[in-house]
Amino acid sequence: MTNLFLLGDITSKMDPTDYVGFTFFVGCMAMMAASAFFFLSLSQFDKKWRTSVLVSGLITFIAAVHYFYMRDYWATNMESPTFFRYVDWILTVPLMCVEFYLILKVAGAKSSLMWKMIGLSVIMLVTGYFGEAVFTDQAALWGAISGAAYFVIVYEIWLGSAKKLAVAAGGEVLKAHKILCWFVLVGWAIYPLGYMLGTDGWYTNILGSGSVDVAYNIADAINKIGFGLVIYALAVKQQNVDLAE
Repeated sequence: MTNLFLLGDITSKMDPTDYVGFTFFVGCMAMMAASAFFFLSLSQFDKKWRTSVLVSGLITFIAAVHYFYMRDYWATNMESPTFFRYVDWILTVPLMCVEFYLILKVAGAKSSLMWKMIGLSVIMLVTGYFGEAVFTDQAALWGAISGAAYFVIVYEIWLGSAKKLAVAAGGEVLKAHKILCWFVLVGWAIYPLGYMLGTDGWYTNILGSGSVDVAYNIADAINKIGFGLVIYALAVKQQNVDLAE
């Protein structure tokens, strides 16, 4: 109850021109609504697809909780909640990588693929946090390591073993895999751009500097909810196929 009263006190003082704070609030509500949708739909799926939809709900629920606290932090300090954002990412991004493994199990994906994707995502995020919040004078170096891990993930899903498994699965699985790949290639691209805008390095003279919290918040909502909806749609279609057989 105390948190609810605090939230009421904060929202009553919201500046109507605070667009960053507005996107934190909307992001929290959107993630929570998506979580409710995914969790309430679990009963319609059998064991084969229930885990995938459950993970989608966990991703948006974890994000919703963190956005609640990030909105509070922003309202109190008027600065980017970098720590909370990376805690959110370190929990949700590996789960998004797990989704690739779960949908590709039908084509024989092994747990080694899952752990490889998780490991790469953790490297990408931990090194990104080091460059953005810890070793800020070496931001370019840590950013390069983080970026390298990101591009390995991109290669894995577009051209590597994950792509081969998706092709082997074919049908709706291949279609869903392609859409998720575009989310990673295009949707995730905002994050390295935001990193470069928020840190100092060789790229500063080219891109300049500035806050990208609004872009981060919109990208988070689109990527996390979008990922979940793709998984949900795949689960519905595949379950209908299974029932028809």
